[in-house]
Order: sequence, then structure tokens, then C-alpha cells
Amino acid sequence: MPGRTLQPGAAALSDKVSVHVPRIFEQAQTSVANHQKNLVALYKLQTEAALCTEEVRKGRKLVGEKIFEEAILHVLLRVLPLKKGVTPADRVVKFIGGYVKFVNEKALEQQNQEGADEDDDTTASRFTACLLRFFFKGFLSKDKNVRYRILQSVAEMVSHLGLVDEDVYSELRSSLMDRANDKEVNVRVQVVIALSKLSGTEGPAEEGEQTVQELLTDIMEHDSSADVRRAAVLNLPIDETTLSAILDRTRDTDTTIRKLVYSAILEKNVTVGDNDQIMGPTHPRALSIAQRELIIRNGLGDREPSVRAAAASLLGRWVDVVGEPAADGEEKPNVKAETGLVQLLKMLDLAEQKYPVDAVLSIFASRPEIFQTMTFGPDFWENLTPETAFLARVFVEHGMATNDNVRLEAVLPVVTEMAFRIQKAFNELTSRIDDEEEARLLTDLTEDEKIHYEDARLEKEAIIGELLQLAVNLDYSDEIGRRKMFQLVRDMLSQELLPKSLLNKCLDVLRKLSPSERDLIRVVVELVQDLRDRTRGDGEEENLIKDEDAETNFGETPGTVKPPRPNPPREQTAEEKARADTIDLKCLLLCIGMLERVNGTLDENSTLEGILEELIIPSVRRKEYIFREKDDPDADVWDYKPLAVNSIKLFVDQVPLSPSSLQESLLQVVFDVFMVHEAELRKHRPEIIPYIMDTMLDLLDAAESDKVRALVGLGLSKLVLAGLITEDEPVLKLLRTYLSPTTESNLELRQCLTFFFQVFCYSSPTNQATIGRMFLKTYKACKEDRETLDEDEGMISPAQITTLFADWTDPNKLRAIIDANGKLNSEHQAIMSVQFDLAVEVLRSLLEENWGKDDKRALCQMLPKLYLPDSADDDKVKRLKVLMYTLRSRRPIRDTITNNAFTKFEAAVMKKYAQQLQEFSEEEYRKLEQLDELFKFVDSIIPDVDDEEFGLDEPRRKGKKRRSDSIMTATTEGDEVTSAGSSKRGRSKPRSKRPRFSNSDDASDDDEVTELHTPPPPTRTVPKRSAATKKPPQTIYVSSGSDEEDYTPAPRLKGRTTKHIKEESEEVTFDSIIDGDEQDGNEEEEEEVHELLAED
Repeated sequence: MPGRTLQPGAAALSDKVSVHVPRIFEQAQTSVANHQKNLVALYKLQTEAALCTEEVRKGRKLVGEKIFEEAILHVLLRVLPLKKGVTPADRVVKFIGGYVKFVNEKALEQQNQEGADEDDDTTASRFTACLLRFFFKGFLSKDKNVRYRILQSVAEMVSHLGLVDEDVYSELRSSLMDRANDKEVNVRVQVVIALSKLSGTEGPAEEGEQTVQELLTDIMEHDSSADVRRAAVLNLPIDETTLSAILDRTRDTDTTIRKLVYSAILEKNVTVGDNDQIMGPTHPRALSIAQRELIIRNGLGDREPSVRAAAASLLGRWVDVVGEPAADGEEKPNVKAETGLVQLLKMLDLAEQKYPVDAVLSIFASRPEIFQTMTFGPDFWENLTPETAFLARVFVEHGMATNDNVRLEAVLPVVTEMAFRIQKAFNELTSRIDDEEEARLLTDLTEDEKIHYEDARLEKEAIIGELLQLAVNLDYSDEIGRRKMFQLVRDMLSQELLPKSLLNKCLDVLRKLSPSERDLIRVVVELVQDLRDRTRGDGEEENLIKDEDAETNFGETPGTVKPPRPNPPREQTAEEKARADTIDLKCLLLCIGMLERVNGTLDENSTLEGILEELIIPSVRRKEYIFREKDDPDADVWDYKPLAVNSIKLFVDQVPLSPSSLQESLLQVVFDVFMVHEAELRKHRPEIIPYIMDTMLDLLDAAESDKVRALVGLGLSKLVLAGLITEDEPVLKLLRTYLSPTTESNLELRQCLTFFFQVFCYSSPTNQATIGRMFLKTYKACKEDRETLDEDEGMISPAQITTLFADWTDPNKLRAIIDANGKLNSEHQAIMSVQFDLAVEVLRSLLEENWGKDDKRALCQMLPKLYLPDSADDDKVKRLKVLMYTLRSRRPIRDTITNNAFTKFEAAVMKKYAQQLQEFSEEEYRKLEQLDELFKFVDSIIPDVDDEEFGLDEPRRKGKKRRSDSIMTATTEGDEVTSAGSSKRGRSKPRSKRPRFSNSDDASDDDEVTELHTPPPPTRTVPKRSAATKKPPQTIYVSSGSDEEDYTPAPRLKGRTTKHIKEESEEVTFDSIIDGDEQDGNEEEEEEVHELLAED
């Protein structure tokens, strides 16, 4: 095999490359301005190196290219470890990306000139593949700087890769998608940039495989870093599939992202290129009406001024691209902007009054030249459309807001002319309604014809509505115009054909023209009476609109015509009854609209009493849903005290029987009346208040609608905070509802109650004490709910419940709020012992309740969190210590974590109240009358059978224990606790001792013994054995807490020794007999026990 022959110029090329490549990169890192020159120089060097090859057996070896690539990689190795922010490294990375683009463009030009196949391998493609394979090795580097620089380089060159192998492309794609979950934010940003450039070349994905675009959309929506989301928003290609996700970023938590969506995405993509005639993906005509509404509502409603300004700029851009240029010879300035406004309004839903108004006002504010040059000539008013009428109305509102009266006087017609235009539009509307009714009667209309008639009618209604809203802001100093407008509106309200959508707008004009509220009420009452009287007659009156110059064309005023005598209700036909119901419903709407526009009460306006008795109250009692629904919002009527007191039970009775939508209105009325007239209810109808509370509390559980439950919770919360409800039951019910798993999905109710309990607890010391009293009841209820949970249901944990109550009952927080508000009187002083009392209640519960392990742990872990005041009542401290030691002796805590928490609390109590507990004597405590109840409770606690400690080698035996009256020790913390009566015989091992307590302090002399005061043991049952030898009975003396005299001890049993000896007396306990050594025989001990029990 012949050896390989090196090309003559290979060594020289290697030397040349090793000198020139570092020099080129050194220049590139100093400034971006010389990059183009260095790109050309590096390309010439690569071209020269590509000519250097070596002949081998299987072909040619590209020696020159390999030398060049190694030199490039050697330079890159010096750049990769540099952290972000090093400017020379950033320039080198940019230079590499630029060179990849440059060399691939040159290769493409060469292929086009030579006519070579695009799939042929080139120097550029081999160089690009070499770089990518090199970068692949660093994707999983442990050094975050290396990963960042590699991905930055890939992001720079990925748009200009040219032709690469399928395997290299697949590996690049998968490696980038894997790095999307990198823990470093800077790395993820470069991944997003690279993937966004790669997404344009992505082919169809396999079924079930995530595409690059889906990954980028997911990153844009859910990545925790604002920088990563921002990179995704700016680099994600915008099209129909990604537009919805990009529009969702208008509600992003980051202000910069929201602003960039409007300025860098939506506004720049309105048109394609520099030609405004080619629609882009965010052109208003390319968007749906829902998308346009979302953009305007979120942009103009944003809390940041910069975002609102960006949204206003986008709207101005929309106006420019949809506007039409002025016709030839037309001299009207800024025609394109005006037509653009009208065209933009045609793309919006004008029925949604809020956001179209905001859009036009923002355009007037950001483009003031449009407002200043806008004019409304005669042709404008003659050819009104809903969009032009809307524009005129908003124009007037903007002029009123900016006090630009000069502009308003220049463009608006006088009041009389405006009244005639409204009258003309209303005549056309009634004609269209009559034509539609006639067509429906004579022929069967097709669906298209019905839509045509409905669209024409709605268009006229919209025009009249906009003109009426405009009329509210006109100048009514002209008395003739004022009278004309007043008569026109009054006559319109008296027409049966007046659409419901125009009723409130007519009342707005009538309110503006009325001198006072009383005059407005009088006019509306007359209208209601005229409508009811006129429409219940046998004949129909003619209500034709006549065209006259100075008069309205509605004919005579209805009030001047005497109505015929109506038929009695039983004699009315079905058609007459339906017509009467329609009129009654319209009258109810009139009353609702009128009451919403006045601030007076029934006492001040006696004219309301007639319609109240004849219309409103009968409508409330009707069973038809439409009447009850329309009548209930008349809450202002129920401000009248006698009516409110007498009618509230009617509303309460209807609540459980009504549908959810009507329940909301009824509850609003009930709670409003209760809050306003609570004093009158308690004075005249006190029995109704418990009924109301019971109904509301039942509804809080039984209501099917989450909205209704939230409304009940809100109403009860307001009543409690206002002090109108002082009972504990509603608060306890709200607590249970707040913590119940059934309200987990009712976020409105949960949010309301979260705020309520914070305000309730930190507003009054009495409220804080109330919450403390309810803790155990609430905890037990939550425990019961937790036991009935399904597998897929969740609930707040016991530890969270205790943490909540420890926070709510913290007196330090209440004191801080009181001090901040400057309330220093005694009424607002925090009760510092509220958590001390809570600790006592928790200890009593631990003694008398059979809590599970988790519940006992949560309760004991709560105790150290409670605040113990520096000074406390002696009796309370004594109670606390009695309960703590009783828990230790009668209910010992087995769990280590629970015991540690209780020990921590116990140590804190003993340390803080050491002085008060120095002279602690049970005998003295039992003489205190205030502690009688406590000792009765303590004495009633039966120790658990498992509480007694046994030696490791001794079996547990059942037997009878006796209880003495004494359960306490006089020792304080640090005192030695001893027990007596336990002895051992022979080889038996001593058993572990249970703590015993004495009445006296520990004596300094070791020979002195303390008198025993042990709690009598519970009854044991000893199994009967076979015949045993009887022994003489031994006399046993058991001390009691009340026996203080010396006694003669019984002779000690043979083989037993006592641990403590006293000269005057000796004591043998019952346990020492039962737990004696087995060496003397179990049978003998059993007989002794039976004989002793028989003597007792």
C-alpha cells in the first residue's frame, strides 16, 4: 500500500491560514463596521483553501477545507466560554453568522452561473455542516456560558443555512427543541430566536409530534420569564394560526410585552411592505369583529399609559388604511380620515357602546387634526346612517368634555332642527314597523325578507337612539326649541310602537328638559295613567304623526282625550288581555327608568302612590315571570318605609321558588330593604328577621347557581360588617361555606369571603373573639366534610385551617390597625388574651375529643403559634397549667412531631408565667370556687388504657384501677417528679414508671418521702385461673387528695421493697401489687387481688 502524498501547497496553506484567520477575527471583534471587508477577505482565504486537495485511493481528500475549518473552530473555542455582555464576543458571533450567510449566497450565485444541480455538495454546505456538528457537542455543556454562546451562534446562522443534509437538519431541530426547557433564561431566549427562524422551513410533522410552531406558542403563553415570552412574541411568524395566541399577550403580566404586541406586531403588520394597498395579517378587514373588539378593549383599557398610547397609534393606522381619498374636485380637508373613521365604525359592533366610544375618543385625542377639521353639513344630516349618527354623537361628547364650544356651535344644528330630524326618523321607523306587520299578515315572509325587515328596523332604531343621546348635550337656551323637543319626547313615550331600546334614551332627554325631579315624576305618572286608560278601552285611538312646521305630528295629546270605559277584567278577550299586559309591561319599564333617574323618595313625591298601588304591587304579585323580572329591580320604590316593612316577606317567600336569574333580583331587593329599614323591621316586625336569616342561610347551601350563592354570601357579609346582624350563626355559616369543598369552584364567593373575614376580624376586638369561639365548631365541621370527600375532591388541610384562625385571631395585627387609624378609646382596644382563651379551648378539646393523629398534630402545632400576653389573669394561667398537666397524664401524646409542638408551647407558658406558678398548690386550687367546674371536668377524664407504661419485658395485663381525687402536683418547672409504691422482687426487672405527683415540694433530704397523690387507675379485669393457694389478705392504704392525716401502713409484702421510705409512714400502691414479680406465682397474686377487691 503506497503512502499518501501531501499536496505541495498544504503546508504553506496551513501557515497562511493560521496567520490570516486570527487577524481577521481580531479586526471583526473591534467593530461591526469592518465586517463586510473581513467577510470578503475570509471568503477569499476559504476559496484558496478549497483548491488544496490530496489524492487518496477512494478519491480526493479536501485537505485545504479541513485546515480552514480547524482554524475557524480554534478561534470559536476562545469565544464560547465568555459570558453574556462581553461585546467583542457578541461581534465575533455576529461575524460568524454573517459569514455563513455570505458564503451560502456566493455558492448559490455560482450554482446559478454554472447551471449546477442545487443538491450538489459545495464548499459552503460542507462548512455549514461542520459548524453545526461542532455546535451540537456544546448543546449539553455544563457551562451555561458555553450553551449560551453556542445557541447564540446557531440563532445567528440558522436563517442562512442554505442546503444541509436531512440528518443534520433533524438533529438541529430536535436539539433546539430539547434546549427549550433549559434552566437559564438567556439560553431559552436564544433557543426561541433560533426556533422561530427554523419554523419557516419546517415541513409537515408526523401525527402526534409537536411542531416548532406549537412549541413556540406554548413558550409564549406559559414560560415564566418575561424575556423569553418577549422573544417569542417578537420572532414568532404571524399568521392565522398564531394570531390568536399573539392577541392573548395583550393581557400579559409584563408591560413591555403588551406594548410590543401593539407597536411591534399589530401596527407593523397592518400592510405588507411599503404599499398600503396590500393587506397584512393585522389589517382591520383581515380581522374578525371579535378580534377587533379584543384589541381595542384590552389596549385602551390597559392600566399603563404607554400601552394605551400604542393602542391609540394602532387605531390611527387603521383609520389611515381603510379611509378613502377625496373625490376629484372635492375641497373638504382630511376626507380620508373622516371616511376612515366611518369605515372603521362599520367594522365594530356599535351595540356594545363602551369600546367603540373609547376607540373614537382615542383617535380624537391622538389625532386632534381629525377633530378640528371635521364638519357636518346638510348632506350629512340628510343621509344619516348608524355609523355617522354615532360619530356625530361622540363628536359632541368629546367637545363637551374638552369645553370646545366653538367647534360645537360651528357644526351642530339648532335644537328645533334637531327635533324635526328626530321626528322624521321616528315617523320612518313607525312606517317600517307598520309595513312589516302588514307584510307578515298578508304573505308568508321568507327568511331573507324577515332579515331585511329586521335590519331596516334596527338601523332606524340605532339612528334615533344616537340622535336622542346627542340631544341630551344640546344647548336649550332657545325656549321654542326646548318646548318642541319636550313635546316630541313626551309624545314618543306615549306611543305604543316606541321600541324598548329607545325608552330610556327618551327619559334622559326628558330629565334634561324637566325643571326638577318632581316635574319628571309628574310627567311619567301622567304618561303611565294615559297609556293604561287609553289602551283598555273598547276602541282604538288614532295616533298618527302629522307633519307640521311648529307642532309635532302626533295628533292631540293623549291626556286631552277621554278614554272609553274599559271592560271589566273578566270580560276582556285574549287579545285585549295580551295588549293590556304589553302596556303594563311598558309602564313598568317607564317606572324603572324614571326611578333610576331620580334621587327623591316616596315621601317627597306623593304622585307615585297611585301607580304604586295600581301597577307595581299588583305586578309583584303576578305569577308571570316577565312581570316579576321587570318589577323587582324597582328597589327605589321600596325605600318607602311602610311599603318596605309590609312587603319584604313577599320577596323572601318568592326567592326559593324563583329561577336563578330572578333570584338575583329578589335577593338584591331583600338585602337593600333590610339594610335601609333594619330598625323599622326590628321595631314593627321583629319576627320576620329570623325568618329572613333562616331563608338566606338555607339558600347559601341549597342554591344551584354559583352566582346566587355568591350574592347571598355578599349580602350576609355586608349585614354582618354593618352590625345589623350580631348573632353568631350567620358568621359560623359563612365560615363553613368558605372552607367547604363544595365552594371550591365558586371563585366569586371565595374572593368575597376572603375579603370579608379579614375585614371582620381586624375591625373589632369583639369580632376577633367571636371568630375564636367558632374555631372548634368549624374545625369539627371541616373534619366531617373531609371524611365524606370523594377521591377526586380536594379540601383545605387541617394545618391550613389552624393557620387561618391563628392569623385571624392575632391581637397584634388588630392592635396595629387600631393604632394606625388612631382609635385609642376603650371600645377599640384589642383583647390581647383572645388567643390565650383559644389555647384553653384547644386543650379542653384535646382531652375530651377523640381526635385522629392528623387532627391532634394540627391542633398541637397551632398552640405555639398563639400569642400569649405578658400579663394574664391568675385563674386563667392556673386553668391552662391544669389542662396541660392533665393532658400529659391522662392523654399522653405518642407522636413525636405532635409532642415536640406541645412541649414547645408548654415551655413557653412555664417561662412566661413562672412567677405566677411559683406557689402552685392543688389543695389551694381545689378550694377555689371558680375552679370547681374545671376540676370536675378533669376528674371526669378517664385515662386511656394504653396510657400506662410497662417495662419492655413485661406483658400488658388488664386490671382495675382506682382514681383518687388528686391529679395535680405542686411542683413547678424543673421540680423532680417521683412515684412510689412500685417494687421489685427477686430477679424481676423494674418496669418503667408513670409520673406521679405530690402536694409538697421536693425535700432537700433524700430520706424524706413525698405524699402520693396519684389518679386512681381504671378498672382492670383479671382472668380467672385454676385453684390457687390463698394467703392472708394484706391491708392496702390508698391516699386521697383530701386525707392529710398520718396513717399506719400495712406490713410490706414479702420480697417487695419500696423506692421511697418515710419514717412515719409507708405506702404501697395498687399497681405495685398487680405488677409484682412473677417468681412468687401469678396464682397467688390473683387471689390477693380478688380478696382486696372483696374487702373494698
